[in-house]
Amino acid sequence: MPDLWVFGYGSLMWRPGFEHEERRPALLRGYHRSFCVYSHVHRGTPEKPGLVFGLDVGGSCRGVAFRVAASRAEETRRYLQAREQVTLVYREAVKEVELVDEGKRVEALCFIVDRKHGQYAGRLDFEAQVRLIAEGKGSSGKNPEYLESTLRHLEEAGMRDDGLSRLWRAVEQRLRQSPASP
Repeated sequence: MPDLWVFGYGSLMWRPGFEHEERRPALLRGYHRSFCVYSHVHRGTPEKPGLVFGLDVGGSCRGVAFRVAASRAEETRRYLQAREQVTLVYREAVKEVELVDEGKRVEALCFIVDRKHGQYAGRLDFEAQVRLIAEGKGSSGKNPEYLESTLRHLEEAGMRDDGLSRLWRAVEQRLRQSPASP
């Protein structure tokens, strides 16, 4: 069995949870990072959902590719299935990603949003995103921390995302105005 590459675009970038041999900036074409998944576990509950990223069709997504040694590939895949597919809103897929620092292409395990799943939020308007993120809290913590950590790690990797920066500023403002922030 060959080494396993895993593509991270949200919390996997800053909290992979598995041993890896290397971590490289990567680009996935054909999908984009989108706040399109209602979180019922990690950043919200079914009664009060949060909002998390999904890889949705169209565009491209800059993220991180992790190389996992072949000897740990199956164990890593099982870990990721348990973590990412709790409610089956993500489908496991192997997609070609580009390691941007050298232009090399590798096949990587990705988790793509299932547009037919009940937790698929689609394209929510800006204010709905702000509200859901500001109020969401689940087993992995508060939803604003998820957005802030993702944005910070993108910036640390030299990946600027003006839309996420604008969203973070709006969430921060809402939290400052709310007497009972999450």
